Amino acid sequence: MANLTKRNLAVKIATETGLTQMQVLDVIQKTFDGIVEALREGQSLEFRRFGVFDVKVRKARIGRNPHQPDQDIMIPEHRVVRFRPGKEMKAIFAKPAVRPAKQG
Repeated sequence: MANLTKRNLAVKIATETGLTQMQVLDVIQKTFDGIVEALREGQSLEFRRFGVFDVKVRKARIGRNPHQPDQDIMIPEHRVVRFRPGKEMKAIFAKPAVRPAKQG
């Protein structure tokens, strides 16, 4: 199964809407830019039926170097983007996964 790229998404939307691929790519990029800017400003983004993006601050903590387990390293406080799926997305993924039969 191939990944869905921004380009592939733009082609699909352009085909379905009649807009040019460049127009769709511009809208997609502006949407991503708006999401990043809002998160940078500390806002959360709620898309009904899809989910919520927000920024969480992870506290500083002591970690271990896996190559030298006796050595402690300080992991500084940092921000991470979190996504929490909405009800409809949760319902879709709550169903058992359908896996293709193995050949061979």
